[in-house]
Amino acid sequence: MTGAVPSRHHDIADDLRHQITTGRIKPGERLPSEVGLADRYKVSTVTLRRALAVLQGEGLVEKIHGKGNYVRRPRRKIMYVGGWGTLDPWTAAQPTLRVTVRSTTVPASVHLTTLLRVPTGSPLAEYSCLSLEQGVPHGLARIYIPRDLAPAGLDDDSVSREAVTRFAVLGPSPAIVRETVCARSPTPDEASALRIGSTAAVLAITRIATDSTGRVIEAALLAFPGDRVDAVFNAHHVLDERQTQG
Repeated sequence: MTGAVPSRHHDIADDLRHQITTGRIKPGERLPSEVGLADRYKVSTVTLRRALAVLQGEGLVEKIHGKGNYVRRPRRKIMYVGGWGTLDPWTAAQPTLRVTVRSTTVPASVHLTTLLRVPTGSPLAEYSCLSLEQGVPHGLARIYIPRDLAPAGLDDDSVSREAVTRFAVLGPSPAIVRETVCARSPTPDEASALRIGSTAAVLAITRIATDSTGRVIEAALLAFPGDRVDAVFNAHHVLDERQTQG
């Protein structure tokens, strides 16, 4: 590693980031000790650790207790298919990918009342699903279903279990699935579950499923680390009826 002598932790982070992204420091490579880096950049170890914290938050560097700071190897990405509201079947079928599920009953909060169009306090089945590959979290889903529509048992129902593995709609088959997508910082709970820094970006998807009568049968709050997912959305062109007449 080289060079200039940055005066602040942002400058140090910029210099190290450039060396990582250009391949001068390789994935999996251990960085010099914090004392050694602080001496090289002529700053205190406090300033140096703040610079490393920036890179850790971005997912470029990970600190392994008792070993030091390492350049993180790129994570294999999973694929989320918009419109269908699932992980693609090839991703879901990977033997190294598994999903843990916790279920409980919760009263509808104000936010969930708005999403599900139910009275505040209505009983909802909540399913917290976490996908992991070799112990590394790839996605988090919190799925809410009106209690009377909830599947009987995910462990016993192979159809529901397959749906969980793909983060699919768990309730009755929907007529319409609407998804709202944004990139944002993780909530504290998401950062903890996904093991990412508070400054890392997540791809957040709010998915609403309705039946043919217009009843909301499920609301799902999905979060994926930005460096671990590709989202694919297909556009369907609808012809103007006026152009098809006459």
